[in-house]
Amino acid sequence: MAASALPAFASPRPSPGGGGSPLDVNVLELSVHGMTCASCVARVEKALLKVPGVVAAGVNLATETATLSASGDIARAAIEAIRKAGYESSVREEAIPGAPAAAIGRDTLELAAAVLLTAPLVVPMVAGLFGAHWMLPVWLQWLLATPVQFVIGARFYRSAWKALAARAGNMDLLVAIGTSAAYGLSVYLALAEEGGHLYFEASAVVITLVRAGKWLEERAKRQTTEAIRALAALRPETARLLAGGEERVVPVALVRVTDVVVVLPGERVPVDAEVVEGASHVDESLVTGESLPVPKSPGSRITGGSVNAEGRLVARTVAVGAESTLARIIRAVESAQAAKAPIQRLVDRVSEVFVPAVVAIAFATLLAWGLATGNWEAAVLNAVAVLVIACPCALGLATPTAVMVGTGMAARHGILIKDALALEIAHRTRVVAFDKTGTLTEGKPSLAEIVPLDIARDEAMRLAAAVQRGSAHPLARAVTEAARREVVPIPQAGQMRTVAGRGVEAVIEARTIAIASRRWAGELNVAGIERLESDAARLEAQGMTVSWLVESAPRARALALLAFGDALKPQSAAAVATLRSLGIVPVLVTGDNRGAAEAAGRAAGIDDVRAEVLPEDKAAVVAQLRRSYGAVAMVGDGINDAPALAAADIGIAMGTGTDVAMHTAGVTLMRGDPSLVADALDISRRTHAKIRQNLFWAFVYNVVGVPLAALGLLSPVIAGAAMALSSVSVVSNALLLRRWKPARPRTTGD
Repeated sequence: MAASALPAFASPRPSPGGGGSPLDVNVLELSVHGMTCASCVARVEKALLKVPGVVAAGVNLATETATLSASGDIARAAIEAIRKAGYESSVREEAIPGAPAAAIGRDTLELAAAVLLTAPLVVPMVAGLFGAHWMLPVWLQWLLATPVQFVIGARFYRSAWKALAARAGNMDLLVAIGTSAAYGLSVYLALAEEGGHLYFEASAVVITLVRAGKWLEERAKRQTTEAIRALAALRPETARLLAGGEERVVPVALVRVTDVVVVLPGERVPVDAEVVEGASHVDESLVTGESLPVPKSPGSRITGGSVNAEGRLVARTVAVGAESTLARIIRAVESAQAAKAPIQRLVDRVSEVFVPAVVAIAFATLLAWGLATGNWEAAVLNAVAVLVIACPCALGLATPTAVMVGTGMAARHGILIKDALALEIAHRTRVVAFDKTGTLTEGKPSLAEIVPLDIARDEAMRLAAAVQRGSAHPLARAVTEAARREVVPIPQAGQMRTVAGRGVEAVIEARTIAIASRRWAGELNVAGIERLESDAARLEAQGMTVSWLVESAPRARALALLAFGDALKPQSAAAVATLRSLGIVPVLVTGDNRGAAEAAGRAAGIDDVRAEVLPEDKAAVVAQLRRSYGAVAMVGDGINDAPALAAADIGIAMGTGTDVAMHTAGVTLMRGDPSLVADALDISRRTHAKIRQNLFWAFVYNVVGVPLAALGLLSPVIAGAAMALSSVSVVSNALLLRRWKPARPRTTGD
């Protein structure tokens, strides 16, 4: 198995600000600072969609990024629109998502100060639980609470003011109004010298708890980007360049395509390259998920970021910078993590009205309690509790954090999920349609037998090799390699043409020779086919793929049978069995003859075999499977699989296959291991389950918490603690996905 083969992903995104015609759609990524909740996300998206030229906009709270599809140079206008909405923005650099270490350090100091100032205010409250009744002097309570309210809590006021200026609301507005009400009530009671209890501790504790929650949330969010962080850490900074017979160490940025690099034992491969000298084993586990080192020799591809084990390798550079495999993997994972899952649309609709609705409920609570009881002090506290307990943060983080962790873990195990839509659809899969060659089989067919008819075997070999000369098809390579091994001279061929799903023909020495499928041979009305039928049946029963060597002009006659063998991958049977255990129906869909297809199906454990299916008909088979079973996943690796991959609910491409297949598919398996199909569906199911859990608890928390606060059953302190914990719990639940592992050990097949 070609475990070392790696996918060539989509080309880099057009650079921001590149201009272009109105029909050119570029992708622009912006960093957005200051967002705190789902309401912020909705406001930024609305602002961006109003910018002329913006076709689509998506904002991710967890990564603090905005991704725009736009025509022309709109970077400056988009940044200005975000600024007017109340947030800071800049064109996103190639950096790992998450707050910088300096910001986290500053937040840690501010949180520590808040705890030190708030603790003395809490001590009397705790003592009261044990029957002790005493209070700090009023002046000391005010002295401790004021810096917490206006220095450590200043960020809430700044964010709230920006939201108000943009005629919108966010979580910080709720916190600012709620804590200001509690603080203001305490100052009023103190100045009125009415005695009794003050509520400085309520405002200070709420601010401290919310800051603590945001601190924990930020740390947890950084953990969700560990997959990208681990991939980025693989980028070597230097390369050992070989020029003029001398080696010198240079920054990797100076290496160009075709440059020759040397990789010593224990060193990381600096660039994507092709080995020209030496032999070794290379550890590609963090790039492909392959657990065992992969043997490398002249002609093998090596990937930047992998580790050379024991031998000295000399290799010619084939890709650098943004075109390298590692850079494309990182970009693919980032794109998937920044994308918005369809289920998020419900959250977006709720977030648009969330903050105004909470403010209205709080105001209604204030009036209801005040007018009904005459106790305006209790009315203010209950209204504060409503404002503080409402948490749009949990709603905003529920989906993106689960998507980030799920796609990151998948990438670590060799599964690249293109976007959140693919992740969400994959969990609904009820049937998996496999292509045969290169998917369930090794994709390295060999010419097993030639059965000539009225010509010598060498002549049949000579003509077959001439027809296939220059073709990249696996069967063509098998014929030409066999001819070279047997030292058969290969004549020149002209007017070569390929007939999709039928075969290939060319003119050789004034004769039109074709290598044809049984169907095409029949359509050509060549004589002698019936004389080879028994041999064809015998070879197909052995699981061979049979092609017919025929002459269509000047005489229409059969010349020989070519039988090709292609071994089943060691993982195929186990992969099919795992899918069955998940309740998923496996189907084999191939253009191969029925005998070979059924033999492969039996070996893999697949009962439903659809053979002799033309490339253009595979999409129709996918549609029929959808009607019979439900959501369909199609697994393939060739150009002929692209229509079916596009027609399926979720296309899964083998990383050992063609670029067309991988660009069409929603999921790419970074090595040709069919057992990764079950792993991809499993991580999709688990990630979707986490999304649903997070959204359920986020909604339930607010649906239950806000009425309890309005009824006076929660104090502002408890409400603040609950609000802080809600966001942390959502992110922590998503982080449980980091424990995911593939269901079983796999053999490599190398």
